[in-house]
Amino acid sequence: MIQIINTGVANIRSLQAAFDRIGQPWNLTEDAALIRDATHVVLPGVGAYAAAATAIDRLNLRATIVDRLNNPEKSTLCICLGMQLLGSSSEESPGVEGLGIIDRQITRFSDGVQVPQLGWNNVVPDPSSTQTVYPAGEAYFANSFRLLDPPEGWDFATTDYDGQFVSSIWRGKTLACQFHPELSGQWGQQLLQAWAS
Repeated sequence: MIQIINTGVANIRSLQAAFDRIGQPWNLTEDAALIRDATHVVLPGVGAYAAAATAIDRLNLRATIVDRLNNPEKSTLCICLGMQLLGSSSEESPGVEGLGIIDRQITRFSDGVQVPQLGWNNVVPDPSSTQTVYPAGEAYFANSFRLLDPPEGWDFATTDYDGQFVSSIWRGKTLACQFHPELSGQWGQQLLQAWAS
């Protein structure tokens, strides 16, 4: 059973439908014990950085989520804002603490491009990556902020929009995607299936 963390700020219907399509049962939860013990957990994200971080703290889930993300044997998927929350902070919400899993600030795209980035773009795993999670492909993005530099100890993929940025990172059984695999057609469906198996 895939446990989807219910922060109350994410539109997760498309994610639920994607898991239904691949025959993976899911549950929407705010229960710390379920999040701690589940084989597979999703931290989704659509919306504002501060609202999501505040919701995690209101539900007293910060320590549980951090412990899980620091365990390489726990299968955890972080999507869009969920990936950004792994950082220490974001330019979107000055003074708001992220989960601090990676020592990086999330920064805004420049005024030289359309913000947010909406639509399809290429995702290319870096050749230096030691663990292959998925092949290169096209994914759907909806983001105004991004991770510029890959954190140490993580494999990563990049995308070109306002220059290269990190569009996915993975370590052990943790996978974080700036793009939306649930909206990324057959390629995204295969990624979800591989993660959930």
